[in-house]
Amino acid sequence: MNNKHFTNPIDHFWSLRAEEVIKTLESSENGLSDDEAENRLKQYGLNTFQKRSRSLTFVLLLQQFKSPISIMLIAAALLSMVLGDFSDAIIILFIIIISGMLGFWQERGAANAVDELRKLVQIKYNVIRNCQQIEIPGELAVPGDIILLAPGDIIPGDSLILESKELFIDEAAFTGETYPVEKNIGIVAIDAPLSQRSNVLFMGSNVISGRAKALIVRTGIRTEFGKISEQLQRKMPETDFEHGIRQFGYMLMEITLVLVIVIFAINMLLHKPALDSFLFSLALAVGLTPQLLPAIISVNLSVGARAMAARQVIVKRISSIENFGSMNILCSDKTGTITEGKVAVKDALDLDGNHSEKTRLYAWLNASLQQGFKNPIDEAIRVDFQGDLQGYHVQSEIPYDFIRKRLSIQLRKNGANFTVTKGALNNIISVCDSAEIANGNVLPLQDKLDAINAQYKKLSAAGLRVLGLAYKLTNDDKDITRDDETSMVFLGFITLFDPPKKDAQQTIQNLHELGVQLKLITGDNALVAESLAQQIGINDAKILTGWQMREMSDRALIHAVSKTDIFAEVEPNQKERIILFLKKSGNVVGFMGDGINDAPALHAADVGISVNTAVDVAKEAADIVLLTPNLNVLITGIVEGRKTFTNTMKYVFMATSANFGNMFSMAGASLLLPFLPLLPKQILLTNLLTDFPEMTIATDRVDNTAVAKPHKWDIKFIRKFMIVFGLLSSVFDFFTFGILHYILKADEKIFQTGWFVESVISAALIVLVMRTRLPFFKSLPGKYLSIATCTIILTVITLPYLPFATLFAFVPLPLKYYGWMFIIVTFYIISAEITKQWFYKKMKISAY
Repeated sequence: MNNKHFTNPIDHFWSLRAEEVIKTLESSENGLSDDEAENRLKQYGLNTFQKRSRSLTFVLLLQQFKSPISIMLIAAALLSMVLGDFSDAIIILFIIIISGMLGFWQERGAANAVDELRKLVQIKYNVIRNCQQIEIPGELAVPGDIILLAPGDIIPGDSLILESKELFIDEAAFTGETYPVEKNIGIVAIDAPLSQRSNVLFMGSNVISGRAKALIVRTGIRTEFGKISEQLQRKMPETDFEHGIRQFGYMLMEITLVLVIVIFAINMLLHKPALDSFLFSLALAVGLTPQLLPAIISVNLSVGARAMAARQVIVKRISSIENFGSMNILCSDKTGTITEGKVAVKDALDLDGNHSEKTRLYAWLNASLQQGFKNPIDEAIRVDFQGDLQGYHVQSEIPYDFIRKRLSIQLRKNGANFTVTKGALNNIISVCDSAEIANGNVLPLQDKLDAINAQYKKLSAAGLRVLGLAYKLTNDDKDITRDDETSMVFLGFITLFDPPKKDAQQTIQNLHELGVQLKLITGDNALVAESLAQQIGINDAKILTGWQMREMSDRALIHAVSKTDIFAEVEPNQKERIILFLKKSGNVVGFMGDGINDAPALHAADVGISVNTAVDVAKEAADIVLLTPNLNVLITGIVEGRKTFTNTMKYVFMATSANFGNMFSMAGASLLLPFLPLLPKQILLTNLLTDFPEMTIATDRVDNTAVAKPHKWDIKFIRKFMIVFGLLSSVFDFFTFGILHYILKADEKIFQTGWFVESVISAALIVLVMRTRLPFFKSLPGKYLSIATCTIILTVITLPYLPFATLFAFVPLPLKYYGWMFIIVTFYIISAEITKQWFYKKMKISAY
């Protein structure tokens, strides 16, 4: 191939012959070469809508300084420089930049860590390159690639169909069509709307059933998906934690605005310098605001994501970690979670329930020769019977789909032509008009229908999954279609079993102890579901069937879903309805699914969970992907999610209460003293140093009581916590003021230095008390938090004696001050511990 590339993807390619499009794209049915694909990747870029450029890094850096208070503070510092006060202005700017860089470094590192984890569950596609079938990540697909598609695959680019077999696609996002649409090779009118382009596969749609070979024509932003990407890629629904953060931000903004206006106005009335008063007010506002909260949250989430990855749980949407910990209901299919996930054939039976070799052979032919989606049931049937396929030829196939719920194979052998169909029993019976008995005679179906249904109930009650099998003689000259699935002969049953895992009962108990209720959603009938429930220790399980749900009003179903343990005989579209109604009942709902029809429910859930072996559309829809399909793995993920939530809330509690107390104290002192209790640059330095230990909070130990049950954001609780412990902090601040002013007779510089040292040390030590509901000596902090706390205390004690201390207007303190400070801090810690025990007891609420 040459390097003369077309400048734009082909317009109206659906109206052209496949050979013409292939030629224009300079491709072939043998695919592109690696070199050509690499050249096209350079020309068209990655097949994604996310621009991974340096500009994003720059934007992330700028976001650290986007708050109105920070902008006003920078502007005021620049004004100071204009007025000639260079040293203070430079120090203030330096502290703001350092704070911003710390936040940037933390958030950037967190984002990179999450990106690396996401690569572990990257969706890949089968394409033809260099005449060979290989697997590539979707973002590396380019125009001209030949792609091979199977059920569950997501279409990686707008493509023209070259070959197809019973291909059905879900493209509801483009056409609004509820049901899958059939796609075929061909030519469509140039002015055909999207819904009528039956020979085109659109990027972002997914294969429901059948197979296809297609030519990628457009990728990335050039696709139909790309054209409407702004609408399709709307912001994900706000999680409960994100909502709490937003409400928390509003609360702080209100307090900050009042604080700035009131303090500035009073200082002006007291005839203090206008610029100093303005800078002081702004610095107080910065001190009240937990500036590193976004960085702390990002770091906590990334640490949580890495801890979960070490336990075989990969987080795709990092904000879902908080919901993972808050989840109180988990909905899941039974296969592979409660059961072993290894389906095995129990027997092949005739309609009277006796073993039948003919039923076994026909089931084996159907499972072995089908070319559609390889599922565990077909694999189990193939393994059960080792026959000889020699002489059998497949003439035609109608793949399984979720509407028909059956699979038909048309076979030829030695002049005979017949079709074998297997599937859900009711769907098989619906296409039969006769039944074959043990001696080979064929009777009208009505004569044997009661016997068939009785046998079905008996087998189901024994906990077996039951499929039906039928056949009919067909014509060599005609390939069967869906319309030919009629007048078939019912042959018998295939029974399968999937035993519960040995530890299933204990796993369910562990979930219950964590405050998570497990609800099973299965397509199996109610008798099979009830049998399984008894095997895993769920006695008197409340079961709701799909047909019962169809008869219920929305109001009735909202009440029923919370009380139901098992949803049986559920249709694919009912899964989403169950999830939505559980959420409306006030629950935080997780859904675990791995099938083609699970995507809507995964999207609807607060936490969508899938497994790495799931079909692409399920993995893409999920927030969290398990590398092992095991509920025990999920339990460790829930615990890690709660640890992440707890450590995030520690920072919120500590930062807001300590900052509120200090700022309240400084605001009051500024009204009583003839000078400012702390200079603006000293306030900013205080805020920076007190935040430093708290940046290690993500690695802190978490008490077992904090992960024992789900927690949700409680803004009222946080407000009360902030006021109670903020005022307690202020009481001891005023003790410090009194000692400095009345006992030590401190001048302005000694007062400011003394209070700076006491403020930072007490804030650093109080973290060790506030981080746990237990007595602080019974819950030791993590290693990094301990090291950071000790480092800050030593730094603050020695700072007034360092050569550059004068830059911050610090002076050496008299030795007796440290004795007084030790007494104040000791009583403060004791008082905080007593107040903490009283507070939690009065609130009657578990600690975060």
